[in-house]
Amino acid sequence: MKTSETTAFYPGSFDPFTLGHESILLRALQIFDKVILAIGVNDSKHYYFTLEQRIDMLQDLYTDNPCVEVVTYSDLTVLAAQRHKATAILRGIRSATDFEYEKNLADINRSLTHIDTVFFFSEPQYSHISSSMVRELLRYNYPVESFIPQNLKLPKGI
Repeated sequence: MKTSETTAFYPGSFDPFTLGHESILLRALQIFDKVILAIGVNDSKHYYFTLEQRIDMLQDLYTDNPCVEVVTYSDLTVLAAQRHKATAILRGIRSATDFEYEKNLADINRSLTHIDTVFFFSEPQYSHISSSMVRELLRYNYPVESFIPQNLKLPKGI
């Protein structure tokens, strides 16, 4: 019998958050009591949107959903998940290549903290969508509405 809250720690750059991310999140909310959208900060990466813009976009998108929390972290994902008392790390898989990489991370994370990783395979209609693809379209001023959640408000002036 389940007696405590289950929390999934869903890490990513979310630069920007896509329909694929949203699909994973909504499906996870059917299993977990809470999902933490964890925006990873890596000083060696170059982002299209600032950290503040990504936080604002996600908080605005899920402001009415008490089961979704937005946080940031800059250390090891598994340590951040542990700090936030996550019961699992949530990852999306689009391809066999993704799976190989993610499986290795999951094995290491489990050995460090005993936190398991739960994989959700991308729904076929979203498997071609990636944040990097959306960023490329944005760079060329191409409309991206068909690749991001309907209510995601991109910052003005991009």
